[in-house]
Amino acid sequence: MVQRCTYPFSAVVGQEAMKTALVLNAVDPTIDGVLIRGHKGTGKSTAARALAKLLPHGEGGRPMPMVELPLSATEDRVVGTLHVEHALRTGERRFEPGLLAAADGGILYVDEVNLLDDHLVDVLLDSAASGVNVVEREGISHTHPARFILVGTMNPEEGELRPQFLDRFALCVTVEGLRDLEQRREVVRRRVDFERDPAQFAASWSDAERMLAAQILKARAVLEAVQVPDSLVDLAIELALGAGVHGHRADIAILKAAVALAALRERDQVARADVLEAARLALAHRMRTLPSDAPEALREKLDAVMAHVVGEPGPALDAHEGGHGFDSDEVAELAETMMMPGTNAAGYPLFSRIKKNLLKGS
Repeated sequence: MVQRCTYPFSAVVGQEAMKTALVLNAVDPTIDGVLIRGHKGTGKSTAARALAKLLPHGEGGRPMPMVELPLSATEDRVVGTLHVEHALRTGERRFEPGLLAAADGGILYVDEVNLLDDHLVDVLLDSAASGVNVVEREGISHTHPARFILVGTMNPEEGELRPQFLDRFALCVTVEGLRDLEQRREVVRRRVDFERDPAQFAASWSDAERMLAAQILKARAVLEAVQVPDSLVDLAIELALGAGVHGHRADIAILKAAVALAALRERDQVARADVLEAARLALAHRMRTLPSDAPEALREKLDAVMAHVVGEPGPALDAHEGGHGFDSDEVAELAETMMMPGTNAAGYPLFSRIKKNLLKGS
């Protein structure tokens, strides 16, 4: 049997926001998933499928589960089947596991999540948040663990998710086709090389894959030790309030993502830059008020919110890591650092660091 090669995660060109959001969920699966919005051919499915190869193997060296949910899946296929007649006849519960059970400990990937039945979306999000799947039929119930990273992808041209479902995804990124000529050329070259000889291409990226996997494992190990200063908790809250989002999911998502970022950067304390980067991933989709809201308009709105909060610090925002407040140059530098990726070869700060480490070790 020929084993199918997966395109390496590290070989995905650009799209650093998407890669960062996926890696953060790998470091801390309790972040509660990521939604990737974008047109076809922008690497959404490729990156989602490649993520499983980076995660630690399960017990006994088994590969990390990567379960794809087909659009045609029924509720029984997703949650599992509880055979009521058998239970009534014999007094024994007979449960046939579904896709949620198969995804336990791994990734549940849902392509075109916006085209799923609303009830199924609700079931997926509930299980992802609670880590448990409960099946009830005729007064008989069965419960089993369902701890997985939920990755949803969608093409907005085919319809939007309802706002209450958008809010349930902790992080969300919008991916667009790369406009930089050099990056597009590299996408084509790598894809052609991969299709010509998948095994050889994967082998050529094995060092980068091993390093990123090791970085994820190291970050997982220190995650609980990362400290969050009260001033940065306040910053996350002020950003969420400034963005006008409802509830507290956004605040929590910002802080969890910021902690994962700090862990990946091998720091024992969250920095202001971590909170701002996390806010980019946790707020924009919650600010959406109309289906027609364009990603560019949402980014501009979020830019304005962040500039207001960071540029006009209140009492809780006076201290920078060096003990100084932000001056105008620092605000400008932060704004440049937090620009959405894909506009230059440097990419997101996280992946720039990993690239430097890889070159250093080579």
